[in-house]
Amino acid sequence: INSLGSGHWRRTKLRAQKATVRVALDLLKIQAMRRSLGGFVFGKDTDWQADFEKTFPYTETVDQIKAVNDTKKDMESPYPMDRLLCGDVGYGKTEVAMRAAFKSVTNNKQVVFLVPTTILAEQHYENFKKRLISFPIRVEMLSRFKTPAQQKAIVSEVARGLVDVVIGTHRLLSSDIRFKDLGLVIIDEEQRFGVAAKEKLKELKALVDVLTLTATPIPRTLYMSLMGAKDISVINTPPENRIAVETHLVTYDDNLLRQAFERELKRGGQVFFVHNRVEDIEEVAKDVARLCPYGARVEFAHGQMCSKVLERIMFNFINSSIDVLVSTTIIESGIDVPNANTIIVNNADCFGLADLHQLR
Repeated sequence: INSLGSGHWRRTKLRAQKATVRVALDLLKIQAMRRSLGGFVFGKDTDWQADFEKTFPYTETVDQIKAVNDTKKDMESPYPMDRLLCGDVGYGKTEVAMRAAFKSVTNNKQVVFLVPTTILAEQHYENFKKRLISFPIRVEMLSRFKTPAQQKAIVSEVARGLVDVVIGTHRLLSSDIRFKDLGLVIIDEEQRFGVAAKEKLKELKALVDVLTLTATPIPRTLYMSLMGAKDISVINTPPENRIAVETHLVTYDDNLLRQAFERELKRGGQVFFVHNRVEDIEEVAKDVARLCPYGARVEFAHGQMCSKVLERIMFNFINSSIDVLVSTTIIESGIDVPNANTIIVNNADCFGLADLHQLR
């Protein structure tokens, strides 16, 4: 709080005004540069593109098809794409990104896929590998799950153009990363990257096509889309047979938790228990194990763990070797565990609205 007689408040306002002008000028400069210099014009879809899209194991929703068509149209135009794709978790944003990535690679351009967490990078990497198994496309992942020697080798191969799609966390924004011929940048949940990462992103974005995926867009990004600085696609239609999420706000009750665990585990499902305090998460996991049916496999996970241990726990949960995962919010960025149908958020009043929506 500033004293009434001092000039602190006036100086603080002035600093904020200057920072706002600086951000606006940066945005205008990038937009003007992208418009005046133009971008790479991607060719029309190939037969391979059609073959790849047939490997999608689900039926596309109307909004998904529209988003794919709009993205391809942008890529085929003479101006660099800057599209925001909004849609709830599980509504099929990643499939739109995969099709755009495939189109880029078949035009001999590299793709970088930026994600906020190591676990999500690992999952995207596995999904990409699975879908591209029949095509001569090389996918690699850069994150702390890789040893320094592995990272060095991948960085070198990306620079030489031997890697077509590289997926990773903010490690991809390090100064040692060079691309031979970058064509597309895909950013998952841009709001989860810090200021320094966004500065580096600005350099990456200068003349390549950009596709931003989000379930909870930050106001600035949304405003830019609404005023026309970015194009926007919205996926509102849920996948076929998707049941609406039921949300209950209740006080902490051991009996209620016991019932929730029993009901989910009895039908062969899994449970997320979100507790966002690393200090006492181990104790909370012991309490949860006490409330679970006999024989239930309970583990805890948080971002400060050794990467190998965290990788093993998440892998086991995704493969149904763990019944209940007590975790911090490291699980919130779009991790796909189809068998987990119940999520319990402890101390929900300590979360922001965007966090709660993302978790839900």
